[in-house]
Amino acid sequence: MDNTLRRTVRIKLDVPRERRGDLHQTKTQFLHCANRTSEWAWRYDEDCITSKSRAEEALYDELREETELTANLVQKGIRRAIAAVRAGVEKLTQGEKTSQPKFDSWSIVYDKRSATFNDDHATLSTPNGRVTAEYVLPPKNQRENTPFGRYYESDNWNTSSATLQYDENEDTFYLHVTLKNPDYESDGPERQESESCDDLPENGVVLGVDLNVTGAFAVTSTGEFIGSADFLTHKREQYEQRRGCLHQTGTRSAHLTIQSIGSQFSEWSLDWLHNRANDLIEEADDADVDGIIFEDLTHIRENIANGSKFQQWAYAKFVELVEYRVESTELFVDSVNPAYTSQRCSYCGCTHEDNRDDKQFECQSCGYEVNADYNAAKNIANRYCEYIHRGQKSRGGWATSQLALKSGMLNVNGEYTPSALRG
Repeated sequence: MDNTLRRTVRIKLDVPRERRGDLHQTKTQFLHCANRTSEWAWRYDEDCITSKSRAEEALYDELREETELTANLVQKGIRRAIAAVRAGVEKLTQGEKTSQPKFDSWSIVYDKRSATFNDDHATLSTPNGRVTAEYVLPPKNQRENTPFGRYYESDNWNTSSATLQYDENEDTFYLHVTLKNPDYESDGPERQESESCDDLPENGVVLGVDLNVTGAFAVTSTGEFIGSADFLTHKREQYEQRRGCLHQTGTRSAHLTIQSIGSQFSEWSLDWLHNRANDLIEEADDADVDGIIFEDLTHIRENIANGSKFQQWAYAKFVELVEYRVESTELFVDSVNPAYTSQRCSYCGCTHEDNRDDKQFECQSCGYEVNADYNAAKNIANRYCEYIHRGQKSRGGWATSQLALKSGMLNVNGEYTPSALRG
């Protein structure tokens, strides 16, 4: 496993008005390279092409003629598409449905051959020559506790690449610079607690949510335990027991009572789920995330196929209520395939069936110990970050992706935000 630690620092750019069009032109041509490659490589009824060298051999010359980009940017566009196609092939081999990757969000991938990263400015390759963009930074004496001061200005961190993003609402360009610390040596689980999913082609912060049959009803990647699945099941069992006794009575009065308590329990259940949905939205607001990521409901139903239909209804209704609540906010809701998220170590990535023992998780490889549901929630969020990286998911305007964790995170605004844990 690569133990190199990475950080992504977002830097606001001051781009000269007369050169902004050059960057937009570069984006259009860069995405053209990615989409042309995707069209060529995605052969669903035959064999998709997942070799970067084969794609470059077939398309490089054509794309150099079709665009005015430098050789490096053409290669970056090709490789971005092939990575997404490879991810799609992995989904197909797992029996999942997917489609040809398409690239439409505003982003350009640069490295040291197509850009220079200086103390106070960057130069970015375009068809019309390099664009010099000044960094918009706080005064030097106020940078010490910012990601720019801790990482970008540190001698321990090396710049490796960057993704340029344009915020249409702000009419502003942002450079998401990825830095590496080659001397970092992992010595404990705390690395995962402070690290974000970086070096990704999109941008934002997501909250992973693991839903459960026992223990906490929902557990988030920030370490919030919401509701009690055991309590919900207990209330359902009480209702079923009373309903069974009344059914044995067989009188008309008993039948009417069954209808009455059924309606009461339905109303109580819906109200309980509504309150838990509000709890989750509140946690998302406190963690300052952009999206909430669940397990795909299809897989949830499969996991509790032997359970009651009530449990399946409860999970589906809970997600529905959260989706309804976020309609009036800037949050979004999405889902991922949760396969092996309960067995995978969120710290080192080791997947083993012996890692989890009921609610306790202990990695057989690195020894990381943590609540099993919390570990799964982090894996769910991390998998969404991987989907963004591979192009399987797309969020317009994103340039990096982060997951919110228990101890906090470095968000895209350069602020450390601790998670407000509620009892």
